[in-house]
Amino acid sequence: MDASSVRIRFTLNGQPRSAEFPADTTALKLIRDVLKLKGTKEGCGIGECGACTVIVDGKAVNSCLMLAAQLDGRTVQTIEGLGSPEALHPLQEAFVKEHAVQCGFCTPGLLMSTKALLDINPAPTRAEISKAIAGNLCRCTGYRHIFASIEDAAHTRKEQT
Repeated sequence: MDASSVRIRFTLNGQPRSAEFPADTTALKLIRDVLKLKGTKEGCGIGECGACTVIVDGKAVNSCLMLAAQLDGRTVQTIEGLGSPEALHPLQEAFVKEHAVQCGFCTPGLLMSTKALLDINPAPTRAEISKAIAGNLCRCTGYRHIFASIEDAAHTRKEQT
């Protein structure tokens, strides 16, 4: 490790990980380019679109605005840790059921923002949903289907408890 490199240890999608990278690497670049998890997208690169949203210690964050070194000792969840092709997460199922997925570019960020919301507030109001996804831009759906999917997932979660 040279003087301009950083080495960290963290938990990624439930698995302990370590990584070494240049000190100026963003969390987004670490996730996509170093760790090769391509579900987290780079849209704007300035924290405006939400395509890069991941969950860090239970909070939705724009990974393009966070240095990778800030992940040291923390717990990170990306879209790859949400479900699997064989067993979709209930949020993913709701997005499919309610037709909230169009081109799919924004979907991982929307799902991660929504998961962070439902983890702390399993029965959010429409206003709380709106606030939680305010940083996630979608150019395809007009949000009606997105809201319906989030409300469906919250309702389904409530029925299961």
